[in-house]
Amino acid sequence: MTDRTHSAEWLMTGGLRPTRQRLALAELLVGDGLNRHVTAESLFALASDAGEKVSLATVYNTLRAFCEAGLVTEIVVDGSKSYFDTRTDDHPHFYWEDSHRLTDAPAEELTITSLPQVPQGMELSRVDVVIRLRRA
Repeated sequence: MTDRTHSAEWLMTGGLRPTRQRLALAELLVGDGLNRHVTAESLFALASDAGEKVSLATVYNTLRAFCEAGLVTEIVVDGSKSYFDTRTDDHPHFYWEDSHRLTDAPAEELTITSLPQVPQGMELSRVDVVIRLRRA
């Protein structure tokens, strides 16, 4: 399967039409089958380095569309910085403060024993666990 074929199929699983920009960004995200954590800015830089002509606004809008389609998950760090994760199952993350990287943490080592009661009329959507790391 080529990168382009894999990327087009990935888009279709989310019900998204494979436009030129979506396909180009999808190839950078999942074309090789690996999972990634990217910011809009880092994906824009990758696209620019690959010779793709997309604006930063297009990258933001495309990542939002990928989120809405369930293809990526947004992980917010510091309330203002968002990472987009191509691995959409529930799993914790390490945030490396010195390098501003987000990586997967071993889910099998995390135990959540209880959560607060959900307010009436609401349902639990998901629980994000971001473990912040800095050099000792």
